[in-house]
Amino acid sequence: MTARKATLDEIDEFITTHTNWIVEDGKLQRIFTFRSFREAFSFMTEAAFVAERSNHHPEWSNVYNRVTVQLATHDAGGITEKDFDLAGKMEMIASRR
Repeated sequence: MTARKATLDEIDEFITTHTNWIVEDGKLQRIFTFRSFREAFSFMTEAAFVAERSNHHPEWSNVYNRVTVQLATHDAGGITEKDFDLAGKMEMIASRR
């Protein structure tokens, strides 16, 4: 079953409560900055296991201590509850570093 695409109001509500996230090219985006490459890679490793368990995978890249994340649900053609959920979990993972 395909996830339902979020409304603009739902996206705005998420952005209002998660101020480090923006919408770029129809995707949720955030740049996480850590103290070192090791912390950035550690974040990516833990987030990868969370993403795999939920079968919802981010588009992301890493340059030294920065991890750029983009989230969208391709089957739905945009941002869905799956993206909000994974973004929230990534926030929790990053807050422990």
